[in-house]
Amino acid sequence: MTTKPKARKFRIRRTPASQPGPVSDTAQTPSEDPRQDQQYPGPQSSGSSSSYTSEPASAAYDPETETETETRAGMVSSASEMGASRDIDAIRNEGLTGRQLRMARRMAQKHGLAPTSDFDAVRLLRAKGIDPFQRSNILELVTTNNTQPAETGEGRIQLPQTVPTGQTYLPSTEVSPADRRASEIMQIQRDIGRRRRRKLALLMSRLLAFVLLPTFIVGYYYFSIATPMYSTKSEFLILTADGSAGSSPASGLFSGTAFATGQDSIATQSYLQSKDAMLRLDQDVGFREHFSQPWIDPIQRLDPDATNEAAYSIYKKYVKLGYDPTEGVIRMELSTADPEVSQQFSQKLIEYAEERVDHLSQEKRQDAVKTAVASLDDAKAERRAAQERLVTLQEGSILDPEGEVANIRALIQNVELQLQEKELALNTQLNNSRPNAAKVEALRSQIEVLQRELAKQNARLTDATENSASLASQAAEIQMAQADLATADLVLQSALEAKRASEIEANKQVRYLTVSVTPVASQDPSYPRAFENTIVAFLIFAGIYLMVSLTASILREQVSS
Repeated sequence: MTTKPKARKFRIRRTPASQPGPVSDTAQTPSEDPRQDQQYPGPQSSGSSSSYTSEPASAAYDPETETETETRAGMVSSASEMGASRDIDAIRNEGLTGRQLRMARRMAQKHGLAPTSDFDAVRLLRAKGIDPFQRSNILELVTTNNTQPAETGEGRIQLPQTVPTGQTYLPSTEVSPADRRASEIMQIQRDIGRRRRRKLALLMSRLLAFVLLPTFIVGYYYFSIATPMYSTKSEFLILTADGSAGSSPASGLFSGTAFATGQDSIATQSYLQSKDAMLRLDQDVGFREHFSQPWIDPIQRLDPDATNEAAYSIYKKYVKLGYDPTEGVIRMELSTADPEVSQQFSQKLIEYAEERVDHLSQEKRQDAVKTAVASLDDAKAERRAAQERLVTLQEGSILDPEGEVANIRALIQNVELQLQEKELALNTQLNNSRPNAAKVEALRSQIEVLQRELAKQNARLTDATENSASLASQAAEIQMAQADLATADLVLQSALEAKRASEIEANKQVRYLTVSVTPVASQDPSYPRAFENTIVAFLIFAGIYLMVSLTASILREQVSS
């Protein structure tokens, strides 16, 4: 496609005699459409878009006015034509592609315009308020061309073509471009609003079906159907016996604190939450019978022939126990459909806990004293055996052989002294000139007696000396028996002290269950908490819906991509 030279245009009238060569029909005859009086005729060939300007119909060839026409052949074009030329030059400088120009030519033909070139088609469309490169217009053009039937007469129009042939140009029935643009914008806004309303309606319906309706059902149950439950709260703690006599610093480090009874408290809490406590409570006061009453709502009611596992699940739901290790307090909350029954159940469970604590402390006391008692019995038996052996050795034996020999020697010495005195007295009497016969006879008899006694004691001393070895062995055995008896006495004394210390330690290991908060029957129901439970149900359903929606959106995006 050739471009026109950038120069001023002059209107040149062609006469039939001065036309060199053949020209198109549109150049030889004036245009029949008054809108084409100031338009450029179609190209002489399909490959060229440049042509000479046609003259208005009022300036057609006339032999009588040939001289006047020739004198006006060099007249300059009007201001409108110059403005159109400047517009075309500006459009040419935009750098439009060939595809855009062809598209503009087709759109101009669709709207009944007669452009002289592709640039002129863009100018005419813009003058009419139509953007040839808008997406909606392009899609409309493609749809129209695909559904348009083949032209009759000259056949289907092929591009490039400047002016459609065989058409009659009538006045346009379309509204102004501004009104049309405003109507299209309004239509787009209405379409967007309609889609938003539809999406909002779908969202509200889903929220109603998956969030609001289940929340309403849950709230209706809690406010109208659920059986009120009365809770009884109680608190108790486990204490140890006071006193730290005989205990080491390490053992008394945690004495008097909650850590000293932590294991017992945990064991008691576990027992109260066990199935054993539930079965014992059912056997004593009828736990299952209470929750199987027909006036309790079906969700909270227990079947009369329910298994122990089902009853235990109800037990764990309505018997709540908590242990505070910093304070050592066990808190219990028991809920039933009757406040008096709740108080009775709480008292029974506290009794079970006290029995369990006593049983635990009794085992500890027995384990601590059992060994001490056995040691004391053994020490008593050993001491009795040692004492019996000593008594047996002491019977029929000299207790002190050396002392016996010493006594004999002392007696001999005494006898010798007496004998010497008597002999001196006798010698004194004999030295007299006239001794007393009676005294002499008496002294002689005494001397004989003392001599016989001395001989006897000498014989005893001799016998004692000969039997010294046997007496020494007997003395050694007696000493060993005495040592064994002394050792048995020490062992017995130690066993007695150990038993006394064990009893004291066992007394310190005694556990006492003290109830700090006694169970009292409630006058108002504590459960269900209708408003709080309804809000929690709403948050749960909303969270589930949000997670499912996000998951579905992510999966949809992954599948579509």
